Amino acid sequence: MKYLCQVFFEPSALEAMSAEEKRQLDRDSLAYDRQLIESGHMIAAQALQHPKTAVTVRVRSGETAMTDGPFAETKEQLGGFILIDAKDLNDAVRVAAGIPLAKIGSIEVRPIYAIPAEM
Repeated sequence: MKYLCQVFFEPSALEAMSAEEKRQLDRDSLAYDRQLIESGHMIAAQALQHPKTAVTVRVRSGETAMTDGPFAETKEQLGGFILIDAKDLNDAVRVAAGIPLAKIGSIEVRPIYAIPAEM
């Protein structure tokens, strides 16, 4: 089964890190990605740019509206994702717990909804 592990953290937590701490976090994250590839869990992973670079798009009554920034009005913002293949939710949670950013943020684990092909 496929699960999306959404990585949330406060951007200020990263901004407060030293350059070396950021490099170490990047090294740890890439090393964990390699472990997930070797274990067969990894499907895809990407880090996102700062939330300030985001735009939110809405279509209402046929009109497209765009606003700057992420939609969520929270301190924690989506910082990246890892799409994994796990045997069940417990396996997905175990994988998510190993994500280095879980130490300063949170990881939302959500099963992927498979849209039936006969629609």
